[in-house]
Amino acid sequence: MDARIILSATWVVVMLIYLLGDVLRIYSGDMVKMQADTNFTQAIWFVAAVLMLLPILMVFLSLVLPQPAGRWANIIMAGFFILFNLAGLPTYPSFYDKFLLVVSMVFNGVTIWYAWNWV
Repeated sequence: MDARIILSATWVVVMLIYLLGDVLRIYSGDMVKMQADTNFTQAIWFVAAVLMLLPILMVFLSLVLPQPAGRWANIIMAGFFILFNLAGLPTYPSFYDKFLLVVSMVFNGVTIWYAWNWV
C-alpha cells in the first residue's frame, strides 16, 4: 500500500484518539474540573486550536507533499506530538486519558517508522 495513504491514516487515527479523549473528558466531568483549575484565556484556546489543527493538516499534507518534504514533515510532527504528550502525560488524572495518550504516541511512532522507511 502507498506510504502516503498509510501516513494519512495514522494521522486520522491520532486525531480520532484525541477527540475520543475530549469526549470522555466532557462526559466524565473531568473537563469541568480542568477548567476550574486553569484560567483558560483566549490565548490558551488559540494555542489549543493550533495544536489540534496540526494533525488535521497532516492528514492532507501526507497525501500531497512531495516525498522528501512529506517524510520530514511526518517525522518532525509525529516526534513533536510524542514529546508534547509525554510532557503532558502526568497532568492528566484519569487512567483513560493516560491510556489514550500512550496509544496516540504509539501511532505517532508508527508514523515515524513509515515515514522513515518511505521510498
